[in-house]
Order: sequence, then structure tokens, then C-alpha cells
Amino acid sequence: MGKSVINGLRSLFGLILLSMLAVTVAASIDQNLFVAVRNMWPNWWFRATLADAYFGFLTFFVWVAYKEVHLWRKVVWFVAFMLLGNLTIATYMLLELAKLREGDSVKTLLTRRNG
Repeated sequence: MGKSVINGLRSLFGLILLSMLAVTVAASIDQNLFVAVRNMWPNWWFRATLADAYFGFLTFFVWVAYKEVHLWRKVVWFVAFMLLGNLTIATYMLLELAKLREGDSVKTLLTRRNG
């Protein structure tokens, strides 16, 4: 994988992490999460968007479950994905990208197991 691709992915996931932190903090300051969910729950588009997000988190977790060898790490990552969503996904990707060495390929990023 070329250095520019690695740097591009780091930039992408860094931007996602910072953006999600900013929007989460702003939303938290504006309104309590549980009040917001109670108010929006009757709206079917809210439910569809929520289901879409959590199915996406679960899909990403399937890949993480393959990569992580130890059960305790799988459990920790699963809980983090379900509680923090894309904040955790961006963090996981940044950690995985940091492990890459010069000359590693996309295949290494996608298939290397963490033991």
C-alpha cells in the first residue's frame, strides 16, 4: 500500500473521528440523548436510520471479530461499537493503520490477525 494511500486513510478516519466528536458534543449540549430518542421514536425514518446505523456497526464488527484473536478483545470492541458507533470505528481504523509497516499492502490491513 502506497504511503499516500495510508496517509489518505489516516486523514479520512481522523476527520471522521474529529467530526463525530464535534457533532456528538454539540448534540449533547443541546439535548439529553434519552429525551431526544423519546421525542423521535414515533418517527419511522428515525427508526430506519437507527437500524441502518446499528446494522452497519454489526457488519464492521464481523470483520473485527475475524481480526481479533482473543475473545475479551472481541467483546470490548463489540460493546464500544454498540455504544459509540463511528467514533469507535474511526479509532479502530486509526489503530490498525498505525500498525502498518513500510511496504504493507491493503491485504495486510484487511487480513492481518491481532493476536
